[in-house]
Amino acid sequence: MLTRRLGDMGKKIHSGRSRNDQVLVDLKLFIRKQLRLVAEDVKSLFTELQQQSERYKGVLMPGYTHLQVAMPSSFGLWLGAYAESLVDDLVFLQAAYRITNRNPLGSAAGYGSSFPLNRTMTTKLLGFDSLDYNVVYAQMGRGKTERNVAFALAGIAGTVSKLAFDACLFNSQNFGFIKLPKECTTGSSIMPHKKNPDVFELTRAKCNKLQALPQQVTLIMNNLPSGYFRDLQIIKEVFLPAFQELRDCLQMATYIIHRLEVNEHILDDTRYDLMFSVEEVNRLATEGMPFRDAYKKVGLDIEAGKFTPRKEVHHSHEGSIGNLCTKEIAALFEQTWSNFRFEKAEEAEKRLTE
Repeated sequence: MLTRRLGDMGKKIHSGRSRNDQVLVDLKLFIRKQLRLVAEDVKSLFTELQQQSERYKGVLMPGYTHLQVAMPSSFGLWLGAYAESLVDDLVFLQAAYRITNRNPLGSAAGYGSSFPLNRTMTTKLLGFDSLDYNVVYAQMGRGKTERNVAFALAGIAGTVSKLAFDACLFNSQNFGFIKLPKECTTGSSIMPHKKNPDVFELTRAKCNKLQALPQQVTLIMNNLPSGYFRDLQIIKEVFLPAFQELRDCLQMATYIIHRLEVNEHILDDTRYDLMFSVEEVNRLATEGMPFRDAYKKVGLDIEAGKFTPRKEVHHSHEGSIGNLCTKEIAALFEQTWSNFRFEKAEEAEKRLTE
């Protein structure tokens, strides 16, 4: 097409270029754009979790260890925990973005070119942060870039999978802590009373599959020496679809969390009375009784059936039921977000396409 339009000038398109560095720079541009889209979906879920955490911060629920009722928790803590988990996931995603956002163009087939290429110019034009300087390393980045990005995607998937598991558990009749939106559940073929949490179950499965992605990429590239090999082509089959799969899961999780109904009367059930035993031990210790004596007294009261729970909780330290640190967590998120500097790449691409 260029030759028809420009004559011999069109035949010069491959000067100083190889399919290797051309495909690699295209892959990096693709990853860069997809990571931004994933980050935006992470931000949407983060915002929703924080909003719901604040909305239900006063509603207590049981906290568990070893799947045993343990201590008082709250919906503010539960939802806020996943918001903060996404902050750490975003840090990892930013590292993947920065590793990706380096220019391999000019490495040709992996050993450079005898043409006096201006690699710094193409770096600026394409909005990359810097070069992949060593031309051999630029090609060694094939597979390594995908693996690093896959780990970042897997981290987010792990958070969403755990959230989905909790929600499925808390939605079940034996818990009854939450109710999922009816359009995100399905009925049974023969049991008319059931509402199955299918959407979150599928989300959990998809996210668990995404957590296998780094191992898939690693095993494809694992035993390759330096230089290009056709094996690397197979990485695309598992890698390229992963972005949209994760985005689907993030968007669905955001949709469900926004419409979640919370049971505000969980603690009316006496089965949860004993989780306030630690509160009573701490109260006695605060009044001067040695902690071990208080522990023993409350334990004996429980054995004798004389324990009466006081269901007020007075936790005020940072990150606890009474002090969720929502603003501080949001500030951490915003600090990480601003360090991506998405606008640099966006402005460069805009200049080239105008």
